[in-house]
Amino acid sequence: MPPRPPGVMPPRPLVQVLRLGLLPFREAEALQQQLVLRHHQRVREQSHALLLVQHPPHLHHGAALPPLPPPCWRACVRPGLRCSAAAGGGLITFHGPGQLVCYPILHLGSFKKSVRWYVCELEQTVLSVCRRFGIEASTSPHTGVWVGDNKICAIGIHVGRYVTSHGLALNCSTELAWFRHIVPCGIEGKGVTSLSAELQRHVSVEEAVPVLLEAFRDRFSVSLSEVSLSDVSLTSL
Repeated sequence: MPPRPPGVMPPRPLVQVLRLGLLPFREAEALQQQLVLRHHQRVREQSHALLLVQHPPHLHHGAALPPLPPPCWRACVRPGLRCSAAAGGGLITFHGPGQLVCYPILHLGSFKKSVRWYVCELEQTVLSVCRRFGIEASTSPHTGVWVGDNKICAIGIHVGRYVTSHGLALNCSTELAWFRHIVPCGIEGKGVTSLSAELQRHVSVEEAVPVLLEAFRDRFSVSLSEVSLSDVSLTSL
């Protein structure tokens, strides 16, 4: 390949955006695994993806941690709530309707090979979303994005061979009562909030999606292409 002429910027990485609607956590995790494998078997610049999804009520904890004892699960379980371990980092995390879950499947070789940089960029993306909604949010020594002492977005990622999976969960109109029975992400003395709670009006996931996509595009300097799942080439596991 000939060298790029001076002053000519490299093309932006192309990221395929898949809006998956309401999808069980385990099905979304399996899809992520397929997309991660696609990265390892194809030219990485063609394989970036961004999954946007809501989950039925689901509670999980990081797979790298010791299994939670049964009494802990029993204290958390409610009708309609599923529980499991997951590859993403963190302690107990809740996913449910009204929460915009974003799973970037990126090869960091197209960006910067730094997990610290990547987490920071996710946080900055969400901070930008909050600003666009007129909410003053911040980061803290605890991972995630906060409004005061209340977490508005949880972040838990997995990176293997520079390919990312799992991601962030932004509370839009999430029923916050789900969080009363757990210590979110294992952080004592902190609360949980949402876009709706902060703005005192209903903010749907559908309203938040274009704002997040714009912030993600600008922060990661990518081009976005919305596709359906049938348009995406997947490798069977």
